[in-house]
Amino acid sequence: MRKTLFLLIILSFYIPIFAQTNDTSIGETRGWNKVTEILACIKAPVFPARDFTITDYGAVAGGNQDCTPAIRKAIEACNIAGGGRVVIPSGIFLTGTIHLKSNVNLHLVKGATLLFKTDSSAYLPVVFTRWEGIECMNYSPFIYAFEQENIAITGEGTLDGAASDSNWWAWKRKDPEGKTLATPDVKVLNQMSENNVPVEQRIFGEGHYLRPNFLVPYRCTNVLIEGLTILRSPMWEINPVLCTNVIVRNLKILTQGPNNDGCDPESCRDVLIENCLFDAGDDCIAIKSGRNDDGRRIGVRSENIIIRNCIMKEGHAGVAIGSEIAGGCRNVFIENCKMDSPNLDRALRFKSNARRGGVIDSIFMRNIEIGQVAEAIITVDFLYEEGPKGSFPPVVRDVVIENVTSRSCPRIFFLTGFKGATIDNIRVANSTFLGVEASEVLDHVGKIEMDNVTIVPAKKTRSRSSRRLVE
Repeated sequence: MRKTLFLLIILSFYIPIFAQTNDTSIGETRGWNKVTEILACIKAPVFPARDFTITDYGAVAGGNQDCTPAIRKAIEACNIAGGGRVVIPSGIFLTGTIHLKSNVNLHLVKGATLLFKTDSSAYLPVVFTRWEGIECMNYSPFIYAFEQENIAITGEGTLDGAASDSNWWAWKRKDPEGKTLATPDVKVLNQMSENNVPVEQRIFGEGHYLRPNFLVPYRCTNVLIEGLTILRSPMWEINPVLCTNVIVRNLKILTQGPNNDGCDPESCRDVLIENCLFDAGDDCIAIKSGRNDDGRRIGVRSENIIIRNCIMKEGHAGVAIGSEIAGGCRNVFIENCKMDSPNLDRALRFKSNARRGGVIDSIFMRNIEIGQVAEAIITVDFLYEEGPKGSFPPVVRDVVIENVTSRSCPRIFFLTGFKGATIDNIRVANSTFLGVEASEVLDHVGKIEMDNVTIVPAKKTRSRSSRRLVE
């Protein structure tokens, strides 16, 4: 393990601290040539040219009549017929939970809105799901599919979760002692995981306060989520779990609620997220693979994930990996994205601790335009929550950042580890950071390389270029 590097780095002294290299092809040779291979494995599902319009099964627009039974009947008919589209026509349709089946494309035409009920009983009975990375029986996600294949949610319509401080979000609000309605349930669920209680006995739902996520395909293959606007989720917006071949494309996710992550692929393989707008109450994208003992018990990493051509506005991070990352993560490629907001904290965020553990490696980011971030361009936070109190020190290694520009940031790096954890082999090349305000934070960090990196301190006119200094 490399010895500690403390946070005493001044902007003018990067070169004595950071290793230098002139090999500008490292990112390409180590990783980007794998993207073609991954894309060849990702194919959108194809559906028969049959439509099942929900109004033919009794649905009535207006937002007052419960259309749940009509939507269920249309999905059932579509599935029995061998597949096709279940069409939501123009108008507002009130619904409870929707369970997708194989070969069904839930399609919302332009002007269509699915407005989800705020009564928690509309999401019963409980289903097999995860809550913050731990398996349990809980309220059904608003849109849910379990062990299905060839499923889609598409169109130009809107999914409106109707969450607010008067319903779902109130479950997260803290009292003067810092507790929430959910605090006892979270403690119990974590204890069940530690005690290896069978999942079918981890029953929550009615009388409990673990919020459901919006859209969860669980153990599904060939998933397409495309074109929609998604508003006001109780918690995470899109959370594919243990899925293979997932496409998330052309979405607008606009929500500022607590823990309203935009898209959280969890223990998934071969995932493409592209051309999406995220304006979120938490991380815009957060890659996960299970929490603590539960994540290690299942032992499935997230891998082969491509994120491109997205816009990230408000949120805790543009792209985060963790904190529920016990199963590990590798082969993530982020390119051609724009990130900008005074309320966007970080561009690339890694978070874990010695309870959650996880090995994160082979992470590549290039061609990123950053306006401003509130904390740092790149953060590694291993002091998150329990910090070093645990037996599974986390690992972040082999991270390559290229062709990144930013207009304003407090610092480039905020990397905090602890003895026994690994933060190593992080490379930044061909990048320009303007308006850098403070010295870097580096604690228990291994090798960092910077090549052809220009740093312009805030309120100063002369830049510092790593290539020029080393020459």
